[in-house]
Amino acid sequence: MPLMNSLTKSLLAAAPVALVAACGSAPTPAPDDTAAAAPMVYVSSLRSPSSIATCLEDRLPRVRASQAGGATELAVGSSSNASYLVTLTPSGNGSVVRVMHDPSASSDPPEEEMRFHIARCTI
Repeated sequence: MPLMNSLTKSLLAAAPVALVAACGSAPTPAPDDTAAAAPMVYVSSLRSPSSIATCLEDRLPRVRASQAGGATELAVGSSSNASYLVTLTPSGNGSVVRVMHDPSASSDPPEEEMRFHIARCTI
């Protein structure tokens, strides 16, 4: 029983530190830049960038792929003003996927559909 009391006291003592650490975050952009700077989706996947790109190209209309450094970029939407920019960056075990949506651009395809296909292609 003394071990349990000791463990409980240790956990209670560590709780405030854990809460402070959980609340900390990186600096955020100014309020007017937040919508444009925050990714709509930011996720890691065990699938390779080429596998995710192929999957998205098969499921979404109007996808244009390009290379930027070591990353693959997919512009989704009209050719003159893409609605979404998907960046697929290789990582140790797969890919990091970042999806940006310009609030001033159209939502073509609709955001719900885009999120569904991102989820489907990254699993």
